[in-house]
Amino acid sequence: MMTTNDSLRSLQWDGEALTLLDQTKLPGERVYIRCIDWRVVAEAIKMLRVRGAPAIGVAAAYAMILAAREAQKSGADEEERRLLLANFAYDLANTRPTAVNLAWAVKRLEAVAAEEVSFDTVPAALEAEAKAVEAEDLGLNKAMAEAGLTLFEGKKGVRILTHCNAGALATAGIGTALGVVRALHQNGQLERVYADETRPLLQGARLTAFELHEDGIPVTLLTDNMAAYAMQQGLIDAVIVGADRITTEGDVANKIGTYGVALTAKAHGIPFYVAAPYSTFDFTLKSGKDIPIEMRSADEVLGFHGVRTAPEGIDVLNPAFDVTPHELVSAIITEAGVLKAPYTESVDALRKRYEKK
Repeated sequence: MMTTNDSLRSLQWDGEALTLLDQTKLPGERVYIRCIDWRVVAEAIKMLRVRGAPAIGVAAAYAMILAAREAQKSGADEEERRLLLANFAYDLANTRPTAVNLAWAVKRLEAVAAEEVSFDTVPAALEAEAKAVEAEDLGLNKAMAEAGLTLFEGKKGVRILTHCNAGALATAGIGTALGVVRALHQNGQLERVYADETRPLLQGARLTAFELHEDGIPVTLLTDNMAAYAMQQGLIDAVIVGADRITTEGDVANKIGTYGVALTAKAHGIPFYVAAPYSTFDFTLKSGKDIPIEMRSADEVLGFHGVRTAPEGIDVLNPAFDVTPHELVSAIITEAGVLKAPYTESVDALRKRYEKK
């Protein structure tokens, strides 16, 4: 059975509050934030204290309970309480615009709230639904891991390159990309993971290398601009990354630098795989050109942990994500199986599968 270290849990709900592992403090410190206000959860999402598309979807689901409880205690009438919740939900959903799981989770819980005849029953209904969202993510992670194994049947000594963090810290379970890695390791098929450090916030160094090392999985850290060298030297058999949004054409938004990794993999004939659950697919967007890209503070590039690394007065470009065109994606690993080109057909089949449920 594929598991991960309990200390790597990114979040936990206790019925009264949502406790988040502050990922900005890793690996040096393990600091936990107990949230009894949805605004604290929203701020944690915005500041990357909790991050990873599936994890922020689950966090947002629990934040909706806190928002509903606040509206319930406001003393307002039925209509005003519903309006309050809608306003809270809007603010929560817009904390990070690129990761579609966030808006997906908020909309899902808003739909549940709308079905309740009285607002008095809304908080309890949302709590049940948020727990379902978390449980689903746990199951989706395991199903993706099993699906990913089919791409490596009969292979031994597999060496995987990954970018950013798509592991237990980014989900409620064993991870998306790293879920596949964990399955390969459990099967005795994995030789090593090469983890890009992932500038500017070093999620690969601080988080991916950290959680793999914690779980005893062989990992080698390299800077982002060393990935091409590793491929050229024959050190990489496949690339597996997560995703923050996938369009109906199969274009993939993921952490900045992913596009460059995909281009390099293509040049070296190395398969480039994406692992993501159905909630990461945006069935309303066809082209990756239409995905909104979050722009972040210049301070993230000008220095790190309070140490200035660039001259004063210099301009900075700091997009949080880039988009990898579907032509560079060898396959998309989902809980429903492996999707392959043409993605317009395979992604549409995934959409129809969930529309029937």
